[in-house]
Amino acid sequence: MNEFDNGAGDEPVSKSQLKREARARVDLGKRLAALPEGVLNQLPLDDNILEAVRFARSIKANVAKKRQFGHLGSLLQHVDTAAIDEALAARDADARQLTARHHRAEAWRDALLDGGDGALGPLLDARHDVDAQALRQLVRNGRREAAANKPPASARKLFRMLRELDEREPLPPLDNTSA
Repeated sequence: MNEFDNGAGDEPVSKSQLKREARARVDLGKRLAALPEGVLNQLPLDDNILEAVRFARSIKANVAKKRQFGHLGSLLQHVDTAAIDEALAARDADARQLTARHHRAEAWRDALLDGGDGALGPLLDARHDVDAQALRQLVRNGRREAAANKPPASARKLFRMLRELDEREPLPPLDNTSA
């Protein structure tokens, strides 16, 4: 079996494909090195790969770092990276969900501060677990603070309240036509 044979007896793998796969393994190694230690420990990695990642983090010289990532890529060649890719994809999906929740709460905060009590209607209709009085008070105080060029303490409290509501159950979609 030569280096271009994929072992299955099918047509041989091209040299370009082998280079793309090697580059993908090196990129995975770089991504692993960029992860925080706590996340790295949760991934299904062999001890020798963990050691190589930690060593790559400690290297300062660019040439040596490039060489170490090449070594890390060759170590990853002998490991099924599907489990690692799945774990990283799940982590990315969680981060995207958190970001979406954050943006949803920001959008609602901005709409409530811009629209006042009139913008509260759709939120109060959709969510019955909202303390309407506290929400109205935060909106009024937030608008008052913005008009007086004061620090946005009430706007921050409003954001925290909306974020907590969204964590329990996602906020309804914001109707941008009325705002």
